[in-house]
Amino acid sequence: MLSHMAESAETIETVGRAEDTPDAGMCGDAVDAFDVFARDCPSRNTLEHVTGRWGSLTLSALHEDTLRFNELRRKVSGVREKMLSQTLHALERDGLVIREARPTNPPHVEYRLTPLGTETAQQLLSLIALVEGRMPDVLAAQRAYDDGRGAG
Repeated sequence: MLSHMAESAETIETVGRAEDTPDAGMCGDAVDAFDVFARDCPSRNTLEHVTGRWGSLTLSALHEDTLRFNELRRKVSGVREKMLSQTLHALERDGLVIREARPTNPPHVEYRLTPLGTETAQQLLSLIALVEGRMPDVLAAQRAYDDGRGAG
């Protein structure tokens, strides 16, 4: 995990930011050519799908198991049916989720992660563990911020 993160950091340093390159804002088909900082780069949309509230929770929930739609909806507490459907469509289009429909009556549809989805979910789960583990610090910082704002 840490070695993968180090490789990612090295890649970021090697590729540089969009404004450091002659073709700033351009995105191509080569792995190095994608830059989420570029306005029109398709990687930005994928990052949004992955890191949005429902995308990250959906990917994390599917990391544990293949789930049917309603199982997934129950697991991701608070998501509305329409939003979950839109999220699953986006993640499927991005190659992170596979939708498998069995021809039964009623239809039996299951969702599972692709290898790319599994790799992405593992990264998200590390971030989730960090956030959950540091929540006492976050809550203390929020209280200090709020107290400072209230006193001013």
